[in-house]
Amino acid sequence: MKKTKIEWTEETWNPSVGCDKISAGCKFCYAETMANRLQAMGGNGYEDGFKFKIMPDRLEQPFRKKKPTKYFVNSMSDLFHVEMPYEYLDEVFKVIEKTPQHIYQILTKRESIMVDYFRKRKIPQNVWMGVTVENKKHGLIRIKSLRKIKAKIRFLSIEPLLEDLGRINLKGIDWVIVGGESGPKARPMQEEWAVNIQKQCEEMEVAFFFKQWGTWGEDMVKRSKKANGRILLGKTWDEYPNVA
Repeated sequence: MKKTKIEWTEETWNPSVGCDKISAGCKFCYAETMANRLQAMGGNGYEDGFKFKIMPDRLEQPFRKKKPTKYFVNSMSDLFHVEMPYEYLDEVFKVIEKTPQHIYQILTKRESIMVDYFRKRKIPQNVWMGVTVENKKHGLIRIKSLRKIKAKIRFLSIEPLLEDLGRINLKGIDWVIVGGESGPKARPMQEEWAVNIQKQCEEMEVAFFFKQWGTWGEDMVKRSKKANGRILLGKTWDEYPNVA
């Protein structure tokens, strides 16, 4: 049974929580809003709100699930946060290696730390490694770093898509997720920006997943995320990379 509302995964696993804003995509961070809400509710791990901290008591969680599951790792943090000890990252990846039945989807905005960590370490075969690409200035450079990582699957989370990205070098990329921003202060995404990426994925035979319109619909009208839906070019795009 799916245990998260995130459309492209099945469950979340947060061996650390909390983060800091480092680029344009972070401006209206959903995880920060959620962390503050959980702090107010007395949620375990969120006593300090969105302050970064490791959660060793959560390392065992994937062992409790025998059924093969797609886990989004650190939906409430960044696994390659500047305060993350490499020794603790080693423990996280030991869990991943010992649970080969699962797929672990890891997404980061801190590509330089990711590259440094894997400089002398092998990435497990059941890891899908991705970077966020919200705009040209902060996002496109992350793709170059991702290509240095020898992951079985490399993916881009182009969410929130904040501008037209023009031509994107998709060489070595297996999967692209695109979505607009949600929340009361969301910035609108224009239809042609998303269509531009879909067409390039089609040309390069890269799997394309359209996650959401978000708060602004394709007609540039502000509504609930649910009301705006997930239709692009008349269809729902739920493509996943080929892992054979």
